[in-house]
Amino acid sequence: MKWSLNELRRTGAEPLSFKETINLAEQLKAKRADIQDASAVKVDGFFTNDRFGIVVYAKVEVSLVVPSTRSLTPVTLNLSFDFTEHYLSKFEKQKVDEFEGDDVVIVLDDDYVDLQPVICDNILLQIPMQVLTVAEAEGVAQLEQGEGWQVEVEDQTDTQKKKDQIDPRLAKLKDFFATTDD
Repeated sequence: MKWSLNELRRTGAEPLSFKETINLAEQLKAKRADIQDASAVKVDGFFTNDRFGIVVYAKVEVSLVVPSTRSLTPVTLNLSFDFTEHYLSKFEKQKVDEFEGDDVVIVLDDDYVDLQPVICDNILLQIPMQVLTVAEAEGVAQLEQGEGWQVEVEDQTDTQKKKDQIDPRLAKLKDFFATTDD
């Protein structure tokens, strides 16, 4: 999945479409050790020319097997996302200032666009910080515990603490309706 900028510019106003299935399992595992397995990556997209340079739009679908962040149980994570990037030659890097702040602009050293590392990096960016099994996400999974310790979910412990805690500004009012047995 490699194209030269000259080849992409020759397409003119017509977009250059591509649809590929590639195997990036080894590259993904090499970049992130907790990825246990990855399916073949389906990529569907196109290149087009605009006044700034070459633009790629791609839709990516892949399934990864990663450990749960709570129990380390393997979880299948289905990712489906798209990305857009702009490519410029190193001789056009002065055009970078013309882009919006949230545009992804890549200045190429050798005037070749290789999408495999780009797709790999975008997949890694899509992996969420917290990955849970279905049971863990629904709150039905038994949380780990041992002698003198247990795993607690932050939301549950915060809610319980709030129920048990009395607002100090209202502490004197708690005895207001107390009855005395004189």
